[in-house]
Amino acid sequence: MHTQQIRQKAIDLRKEGYSYNYIKKIIPVSKSTLSAWLYDIPFVPNVHTEKTIGNARIASGVYRNTLKKESVRDATEHAYKDTPSLSERDVCMLGLGLYIGEGGKTAGITRIINSDPKIINMVLHWFRIQFGIKKDNFKVRLHIYPDTDKEKAIAYWSEALIIDKLYFSTPTVDVRTNKKASNAGKLPYGTAHVTVKSLGDKKLGVYLHRYIMALIDRVFMLH
Repeated sequence: MHTQQIRQKAIDLRKEGYSYNYIKKIIPVSKSTLSAWLYDIPFVPNVHTEKTIGNARIASGVYRNTLKKESVRDATEHAYKDTPSLSERDVCMLGLGLYIGEGGKTAGITRIINSDPKIINMVLHWFRIQFGIKKDNFKVRLHIYPDTDKEKAIAYWSEALIIDKLYFSTPTVDVRTNKKASNAGKLPYGTAHVTVKSLGDKKLGVYLHRYIMALIDRVFMLH
């Protein structure tokens, strides 16, 4: 079954009132994956679920779910109050920090790799304001899996990063056979590798990578 079909089946079962344990028997994914897929789906237990886990456990689960949502809401409000705005310097340091964790550090190639569009977009924003890099200098290559719909993955990342499909190269397909079945569907659109191409501008080639590495060394020297 296709990954998107698997996810939709899980959503449909949850809407019908089935528990995670019941859904897991039908769909071979981990409980953490189900949690990520179904977090926002309203849960009203059906007759089968009530008989299986009992009214007391249902009440307890609904209560814990309510507390969790309230905690997330409170934490979000607290975070926004503590960071009413970000300065250009804040953004630059955040971008550098993300590159330290997720950026390419070898072969003189400036590249950001991640499965989360928010992280990549933050680094691309940093590239633009810190180094004046234009959209034409970005090249995207996806790392996907045999069950990934290539065209849907490219369309997803193109929209998420606001980068035209023309700037995408042929995806790399992970054909390893030792991956756990429980990992299926965790990255339905794969991982994006966004590389900065110099296009003849020497400052955006190896020099840019060396400059970023020097910035990283500078930060580490401050401690």
